[in-house]
Amino acid sequence: MSSVAHVPWLVIPTFDEAENVERVVGLSRETLAAACPDGFRILIVDDGSPDGTGDIADRLAAAHPDEVQVLHRERPEGLGPAYLAGFALALGSGATHVLEMDADLSHDPRDLARLLDAVRGGADLALGSRYVRGGGVSDWGLLRRVISRGGSFYARVTLGLRVRDLTGGFKCFSAEVLRAIDLPTVRSMGYAFQVELTWRAVRSGFRVVEVPIVFRDRTAGTSKMNWRIAREAVVLVPALRRSGWRAPLVAGARAAEEDPASVSGPGR
Repeated sequence: MSSVAHVPWLVIPTFDEAENVERVVGLSRETLAAACPDGFRILIVDDGSPDGTGDIADRLAAAHPDEVQVLHRERPEGLGPAYLAGFALALGSGATHVLEMDADLSHDPRDLARLLDAVRGGADLALGSRYVRGGGVSDWGLLRRVISRGGSFYARVTLGLRVRDLTGGFKCFSAEVLRAIDLPTVRSMGYAFQVELTWRAVRSGFRVVEVPIVFRDRTAGTSKMNWRIAREAVVLVPALRRSGWRAPLVAGARAAEEDPASVSGPGR
């Protein structure tokens, strides 16, 4: 495998995504090849999937050794630990930016370029947002819409943030942000991980913007959301506020969140 340093890395965690992983990697490669002429790396972090996802990922890496890499973990330990392992590898390899995206095609890989553009244009963290103008969700029933919006509203009010979509998992970080927010001390295991990272970025004074996206429900495979994960988020959010966490002083960190309306555009 060739060494690719000082380029953007996309981290995709997988567990039982055999029906989706080849397509999501293919579409991501197309977008990143156009957006990153100097190179890119896609890192699949597979948590010992029993359905053969890891084997498919290995074949993709063998076919595209300069673009695709696989990190195998023995068993599922939660979304947060999978991302942290992927982030550590990307940062240790010299990534300039680190993107994260679900493996189930709920996020449109074509929007990776828009997230990268936002960070290259001056943001420190760009969030793919369902809840700003131009964003939205597709194929969801009323109950799921209410739960999702309610979760983001609860986290936003509890933590005193202006970010409207705190629970989404489609993001682009500058490497500086991930180095600054003390990743080894992140507490979240499940989807609360997304809230905690954004909260830490804001607390560290980095500029956060929301880029409108349309989120689509998966058409293959099984959702990993369950009540235990939801309960963790409910409990952790007030615990974050009580913790009073502050990052070490970081040179160059910019003050405050960006107004969510400042990055806009039509959702597809």
